[in-house]
Amino acid sequence: MYTFPRITLPQKAIDKAKEQGQVPDMYYCMRLLEEEGICLVPGSGFGQREGTFHFRMTILPPTEKLKVVLQKIRDFHLRFTQEFS
Repeated sequence: MYTFPRITLPQKAIDKAKEQGQVPDMYYCMRLLEEEGICLVPGSGFGQREGTFHFRMTILPPTEKLKVVLQKIRDFHLRFTQEFS
């Protein structure tokens, strides 16, 4: 089973992604992978509406493991948005 949460990215992060030749949600997912070792799939590969950003993640892990992963994603997202705000 998958979930497709919508994320809000600061304009500076969108601009940085474009500078590097990446779509913004790919840039976000790659940074998360590099910094936290968590692999998500960018929503841009699934036909999201222009100007919106998502990622796909599996929600099948045991609840306790999922809680740890979700906390790491939350912490990363806060750092990421602060960096580009």
